[in-house]
Amino acid sequence: MSNPQQLRYSKEHEWLSATEDGVATVGITEFAANALGDVVFAQLPAVGDTVAAGETCGELESTKSVSDLYSPVSGEVVAANQDVVDDPSLVNSAPFEGGWLFKVRVAEEPGDLLSADEYTAFAAG
Repeated sequence: MSNPQQLRYSKEHEWLSATEDGVATVGITEFAANALGDVVFAQLPAVGDTVAAGETCGELESTKSVSDLYSPVSGEVVAANQDVVDDPSLVNSAPFEGGWLFKVRVAEEPGDLLSADEYTAFAAG
């Protein structure tokens, strides 16, 4: 499992891209995608929704279970990945590329996000 170095990670297994014009992209990690199994349904936050760091904002359903989706930052959702809604398996096949979940205009970023190396050590348990 390799976690891209340019991303930051939450202990709830979400990743966050660097902000570009105040907007960051959110997805779940490869570790989380593998733990979930085959994702068959994605409920993502809607454009215009306000999300709060560490709070649930949607869910992913797999053949094994239903898992809450947490926002790693606080802000306003500016995009949801319709491709994932239409084809939830993208979360498994490309968690760091086409399987991103939503984009958020960041209002506040918590100080407890992990680097790639810190997240890898955390996920290894």
